[in-house]
Parts: sequence; C-alpha cells; structure tokens
Amino acid sequence: MGIFKAYDVRGVYGDEIDDSIMEKIGRAFADFIDGNLIAVGRDMRISSPSLFKAFCRGVVMQGKKAIDFGMTSTPMSYFACCHLKVDGCAMITASHNPKQYNGVKFTKRNAVPVSGDTGIKEIESAVLDNKFKKAAKKGEIEKAEIKNDYKKFLKAFLKDVKGLKVVVDGSNGMGSQDFSLVNDYLDCDTKIINFDIDGNFPSHDPNPMNNGAADMLISEVKKMHADLGIIFDGDADRVFFVDEKGSIVPSDYVTALISEELLKYHKNSEILYDLRSSWIVPERIKAMGGIPKMSRVGHSFIKELMRKDKALFAGELSGHFYFKDAHYTDSGIIAAICILNLLSSRKETFSKLVSPLEKYFASGEINFEVKDKDRVMKCIEEKYSDGKISWLDGIKVEYDDWWFNVRASNTEPLLRLNMEARTKLLLKEKKEEILSVMT
Repeated sequence: MGIFKAYDVRGVYGDEIDDSIMEKIGRAFADFIDGNLIAVGRDMRISSPSLFKAFCRGVVMQGKKAIDFGMTSTPMSYFACCHLKVDGCAMITASHNPKQYNGVKFTKRNAVPVSGDTGIKEIESAVLDNKFKKAAKKGEIEKAEIKNDYKKFLKAFLKDVKGLKVVVDGSNGMGSQDFSLVNDYLDCDTKIINFDIDGNFPSHDPNPMNNGAADMLISEVKKMHADLGIIFDGDADRVFFVDEKGSIVPSDYVTALISEELLKYHKNSEILYDLRSSWIVPERIKAMGGIPKMSRVGHSFIKELMRKDKALFAGELSGHFYFKDAHYTDSGIIAAICILNLLSSRKETFSKLVSPLEKYFASGEINFEVKDKDRVMKCIEEKYSDGKISWLDGIKVEYDDWWFNVRASNTEPLLRLNMEARTKLLLKEKKEEILSVMT
C-alpha cells in the first residue's frame, strides 16, 4: 500500500486512507507493541477526529488500553509517550502536508520512533493480510490531561527572556497551542498571527518551506520592526525563523546558533548536524567547545545516532531540531525557546548573530529527474575520485575549497544536489560542471 512510508503512514483522506483502514492500522500497531498501554493523540486536521476514533477502536479490539490525550502537536505526543509511561504512542497527523492528507506517526516506549525497517513494514503486512491476534477481551479508552505537565516541561527550557519584539505565525496549526503554553512566561512584545487552529489552513500552506508560506510573517516583522519572526509547520515538529530585516535564516545557521546557546551550559557535548549543512556548522561547534558529528538525513537515523552517542542536540536543514532533554526528539517549540534565550541574552540583532556564519556560498537543494539514478551516481564517483568521498547518505565529496552531496529520493526518480564553495565564482563553475555529469 502506498500510504506506508519510510517514517509514517500518510495519504489522501477518503481516497488512500479512511476510517476502516485506520481501524486496521490501530489493530496492527496494538499487536506490534509489546505492552498494553497505547497513548493516542491527534492534530487539527478536519479528518483527524474520525481517524482518531477509528484508530482507538482498533487498539481496543486487540484488548489494549487507548489513552486519549487530546488534540496535540507532534512534540507534545513525544512528551506524552514518556510522561504517561506508555508502551507505545500514535499521533494522527500528516505533518506539513496539504489539508486533504492525513496519517499517523508511531513511537515505541520512551518515544523511540517506529520507521519502515523497525515496524512499519510489519504493520503494513498485518493490514494487507488482515491478520490480527485474537484478544481474550476488549480493551478500553481512557482520557488523560497532560497540558499543564507539558507546560511545566517547556518552562524548564526558558531562561529570562525579555525585551524582544516577536512575531509568531502558528500556521493555523498545533504550533499555536504549543507557543501559547509558553507565551505567559515571556516578558516580550509578542504579536501572534494565524493562531486560530483550523485544519483547512485558511491563511497559508502548512509547510513553511513552500513559496509564499512565510510572506505574512515577513510582512508583519517589517511592519512591527520586530527582532525576529517564528513560524511553525502544521504539527509543530519543525520551525523556521526570520531576522529583523525579514530574511529567512537558513536552518543550518539555526543549528549553529542553538549549539552556541546549549554549549554555554554543556561543554564537550556531541552535536549532530546533517551532511547537507554548511562547513560553518562544525567549525562553530568546535569553536564553542562542542564535538561536531555529521549525520545522514532523516529523523529516525538522527534519533538513533543521538541515543547511541548520547548527543546533546541535532539539527537538520529541513527545520527539525532534536534535543537530548526532550527524550531525543524534535521540537519546534523548544528550538524557538533556544533562539529566544540566545537573542535575549546577547542583546545583538538576529542578523548580526547570523552575519559571521555567512562565510561560504551554498547552492540550496537542487532536484533533478533522472532515468537511471545508479548510473549517474557511478559517473559522479568516477569523475570526482580524487576528492574525499563519503557514502554516509548518497555521495558526498569534499575538496579544500568546495564540497557537494548527491542523494537519491526514496520515492521519486530524483537526485538531490547540495553544494558549497569558498567563493561565488567557484560555486558557479562547479555547479555547471556537476550538472554536465548528471544530465
């Protein structure tokens, strides 16, 4: 079934995914989980209440207890998994996908993610074969209120944040709820926009990375002469930032800045950065007394490596930021808190903090449709065999004055290119050179 992805289940409601399928997914997940307690949350999408009920029915049919902790962000669902000490957790969401989509994200005990190779394929097989364990008796649904506990948990990350002008765009999603829990603790002039939680996403696309999605935020930051803007995606596991000039701050720079903030209190800690990040990220982590380690792209890989190494923090170009103190999970609201802490303590403008990071010239991600991905990758390896080659995630080749990474998409006939150079001219030359190899 096409709805079972590498990291979650996702599809168009009423077409690819419906209540009957979700009930079976609930049954399969209940059988997969070793234990009786399964927490279930949902986001604000129009189809989420119905899919939530169907999933819970499936859990109960298998004789397990479904704990309903209400409408929630994905980061709050990770908190719920650990706080409620459950054996597994399901979050009904399609994250930043358009409104017609929905799905479910799974975690095991202690918010360990369930991905394709660690359970989703097994769940898919049970659903396709309609094979479920026979329960001696039905389970039950129990409600749990955790918002106040989550609020206390978030407050612990806050320092004395004051004197800032802030604009926050909730994207009509769950970031509105998360930010509202901490807003009372901020001594700031804060303007909130698109905070009405609405699964139709009337204001803009729930993916802040899409063209035009951050336009309202940028406009308000300029109009208010704010110090920064913050925008969450639909389920608030990702966050993006705008400086006082209205410029979107690249997420690898955000990784460097959050690292700076956290390393003030945790010297000699390991910090992960995704392999598409600028050279400036490991340079700054080292300079601030941290231990940088490159990671492949993807939340399940990053979380696994973080747990293995007990890493303090990790950042991805996609706007996911991961925290050891949040059970090694990604949290848009905690990343926002870290940036607020940093700006409040430094008394410098956001753009001034970013300026020293703008040392190299990056291409941004460029996608290419190719017929034979393997052949192209082989040609790249042969052409650049004199460079320092890594196969951590696709092929990454480094030279003294430039580097590039080419990764294959798991779901489309695409290759994704990221590159960086010490000069704009060199970037242009090498970009043209690589394109001639790839096309």
